[in-house]
Amino acid sequence: MTTSISTVQAGSFLTLHYRLSGPYGDVINTFEGNPATLTLGTGELAPAVEAYLIGLPEGTHTVIELPAGAAFGQRSPDMLQWMARKVLIDMGAANEEYAIGDVLKFPTPDAKGQFAGTICQFRSDEKGDAVLFDFNHPLANQPVTFEVHVIGVL
Repeated sequence: MTTSISTVQAGSFLTLHYRLSGPYGDVINTFEGNPATLTLGTGELAPAVEAYLIGLPEGTHTVIELPAGAAFGQRSPDMLQWMARKVLIDMGAANEEYAIGDVLKFPTPDAKGQFAGTICQFRSDEKGDAVLFDFNHPLANQPVTFEVHVIGVL
């Protein structure tokens, strides 16, 4: 009896451990807990990262070094945006204290997902109180280490 080892293909349902890290350490690391389950092509991983999974056989444990900008693109100044503090209050965070470096999650316009922004700066002037958010991915324009252990492929 021969058994064939499944390989990762577009649309594969995977069980895997993975770690994404940049110059300042881990952004996500599932090796310390339960493995992740995901389907390739659904946006759970960046397309550039998914591309490195294609063709890997089940059981593979590897580390891939991606050059700056390859995984999450370049930083865009258009992704730095001021938001009135009132918007945060209206979202239900009236008494919340924020600090530079905090990451806040916002609903997508269709309310089916979320996106995150990092607080960069505060402003209080004649225009009112405002917060500068950076909506770039934290690993944009950074070299990325992608470690993966493909546990199962369906």
